[in-house]
Amino acid sequence: MFDFKFTPETYFQEDTTSVLLVRMQYPESQWGEQISIYAHWIEGKIQFEAVDFYGNDFMLYPSSSFEPLNFEDLVYLLEGIQVNQDSNEGNIEMTLYGIPKAESAFYPELKKYFEEKRENAGLD
Repeated sequence: MFDFKFTPETYFQEDTTSVLLVRMQYPESQWGEQISIYAHWIEGKIQFEAVDFYGNDFMLYPSSSFEPLNFEDLVYLLEGIQVNQDSNEGNIEMTLYGIPKAESAFYPELKKYFEEKRENAGLD
């Protein structure tokens, strides 16, 4: 069973103000796209940003927090990622097709969570 209340003490060490929080990939997507989720410490608040190779505009909920997210909120953020429809071009929504593979140095159970979810859906 997963500890959905697990919260890392911090994302940032010493003078670090930006970290790679999660790396995720959608194998079922026609592009097999990798999306990186970053956490940035800006003016006393953690801002979350999703980045891919093509510079697409993704929307995250929550987009910011005063403290590191607990595991449940991180899963909600990842499962709720959306393409900004205002800047949508072509079939970019297909980037988020399927159930992602994900890993994080800050959330040790994340990889196993998505592996089990993919297995239960008959993927892999």
